[in-house]
Amino acid sequence: QEWKNPFATWDPQDFCNISQVILPLDTYWSPPIFILERVDGQNSDMNYMVLMHNGTFNSTRPFQVTLTCSLIILKFPFDTQTCNLSVASFLYPVRDLVMKTRRTASESMKDSQSFFLTDGEWKFTNLSIIEYTEILDDQGFSVITYLISMERRPTLYILNLILPTCALYLLDMAVLFGPSSLEEKINFQIAIILGSSMLAVILNNSLPTSSNKPPVIGTH
Repeated sequence: QEWKNPFATWDPQDFCNISQVILPLDTYWSPPIFILERVDGQNSDMNYMVLMHNGTFNSTRPFQVTLTCSLIILKFPFDTQTCNLSVASFLYPVRDLVMKTRRTASESMKDSQSFFLTDGEWKFTNLSIIEYTEILDDQGFSVITYLISMERRPTLYILNLILPTCALYLLDMAVLFGPSSLEEKINFQIAIILGSSMLAVILNNSLPTSSNKPPVIGTH
C-alpha cells in the first residue's frame, strides 16, 4: 500500500539528510483494507510502515488467507477455475478514499508467478484486474477485484483414474465378445465389477463436492 499525507513532510537537509523513517503502523492514519472473500487467514506481524520525506507512506504486509471460490467442475480433471480476490475499504466512501493499482495486470501476474516455488495441482494461467465502485446504502465505495485463473494439472488423475477405467472397459468388451466359456465370462465379469467398484470409491474420494453440476467423469 502506498498513500500520501501532505502534513508529514520535512526537508532532509534540516535533519542530517534523513529522507525516510520507519514507524509503527498505528503512528499515522493508514487505509483500512478488507478482503471480501476471506474466510480465514493469518495476519502479518510486520506492523510497520516507511515514511518518506515528501509525505509518501509505504506499507508492505504479507498475508496468508483462505478465500471462498465457486468451482465449476463439469470438466474435471480438465477444468479451469477463476476465483476473485476483492480488496475494499467500506469505512470510507469514494469521496474520501479511492484505491488504484500501482502495477498492471501483466506485471502483477509476473510477480505472482515468481511465488510459485513448487508444482502443485494447480497451474496459474492468468490474472485480470477490475477497478470499480460498489454502491451500498446510496454510497459508493472503491473496490479492486483480482480475477485469478488457474488450470488443474490432470496428469495424476489420468494415470490413477482414467487409464485404469478405460482398461477395465476394454477388458470387459474383450471378455464379452471372446471365445471363452460362459463360466469363465461370469468369473471375469465379477472381477471387473470388483475392480470398477474400487475405482468408483477412489473416484468418489478424489472428486470435488463444491459444485451444483457433477463432473462428467463421475456420471459414467
